[in-house]
Amino acid sequence: MEENQIRRAILVAALKSTSETEECERSLDELERLLNTAGGESVARVIQIKPTFEPRTVIGSGKVTEIKELAERENVDLIVFDFELSPMQIRNLEDDIGVDVIDRSMLILDIFALHATSGEGKLQVELAQLKYTAPRLVGKGAKLSRQGGGIGTRGPGETQLESDRRHLHTKISALEARLRELEHNRSVMRAQRDRSGLPKIAVVGYTNAGKSTLLNRLTGAGVLAEDKLFATLDPTTRKLLLPCGETVLLTDTVGFIRKLPHHLVEAFKSTLDEVTYADVLLIVSDITDPEVSEHIEVTEKIISDLSAEDKPRIYVYNKCDSIDGASYAVPKERTVVISAKENRGIDNLLSVIEKVIHEGKRECTLLIPYSEQSVVSKMYDNCTVNSVDYQAEGILVKAILGAEEQGSLSRYIVD
Repeated sequence: MEENQIRRAILVAALKSTSETEECERSLDELERLLNTAGGESVARVIQIKPTFEPRTVIGSGKVTEIKELAERENVDLIVFDFELSPMQIRNLEDDIGVDVIDRSMLILDIFALHATSGEGKLQVELAQLKYTAPRLVGKGAKLSRQGGGIGTRGPGETQLESDRRHLHTKISALEARLRELEHNRSVMRAQRDRSGLPKIAVVGYTNAGKSTLLNRLTGAGVLAEDKLFATLDPTTRKLLLPCGETVLLTDTVGFIRKLPHHLVEAFKSTLDEVTYADVLLIVSDITDPEVSEHIEVTEKIISDLSAEDKPRIYVYNKCDSIDGASYAVPKERTVVISAKENRGIDNLLSVIEKVIHEGKRECTLLIPYSEQSVVSKMYDNCTVNSVDYQAEGILVKAILGAEEQGSLSRYIVD
């Protein structure tokens, strides 16, 4: 099959009761958008409702036969399951239906491979794919090409499958080592940003909510912004000058999605860590999406999984230019309605950002004894130091302190 040829696919879901049908349809809608982003086309949907799933194929032999006949009739060459399949289930389904079978995680990985642009992003995608592929070799029965393979690389009596697995694990170890190096470089860059004392804001939210468009609008970053899921995989950090004259650092992040597999969160941990290290989270949502509330819930859940649930948040409802009328549902505090595309509501957003980053902060004058000069060094790491004056009685420092620093440094504050 040619690389650019559109693959016709059947989407398959399984649930245990009819009460789950509505949520199932929403998940399939999202799966169809994922398929479209990957260059495929959905021609049919099949939903199996069964109180207990069958270990061999999940959906049972009757439903498998139905899918096989539908695939032949509609000239389908791909079946996409909206849940994770085991290696054996993939093999059984491919043997029974006669076409390629993938699950939701494999589809997301394919999209990630399409959109990764940086060296680190490509390595992260390759690592996630290999970790997902390794236990599934039995499912595909594939013979993987090996660089540098041949005589001297196999053990006595080693099968092709064992050899493929060994090469995969070797490559996984090499990729992990390379990513650890890149993570160290990222840590150094974070430390430099921390020493700058500039507030750090992470732009997070559901995939395709308009995060990259907003970053471009605010900073002129020139980040690729497309109407596709997971258009952005690599974090981009830019400076933003606020109307008050203060500068903040704004970082775009990979979009979230329901049923985001745990191994993908792990693979992109260094990227998602931008959420953990941020001072403020800008949660961007698509106001035109009927599932906007569910999308915010998914985002909040992943933020919690990253142990960042205590971060201050600003809720940004984007794409208001596509909504008729002037009334919007804004149920949360610190909520702003904008159109990043049409430059609407941006001034209001900047005002809210200013308010949040200044909450609890004030300029203080501190007198640090010369015997405790290390305190000044730590202040450069955690505060905005405006001036340092070496006087006879000690080091006089003027700095903007947050509530936490005001508490820990209270014994030095003289104003």
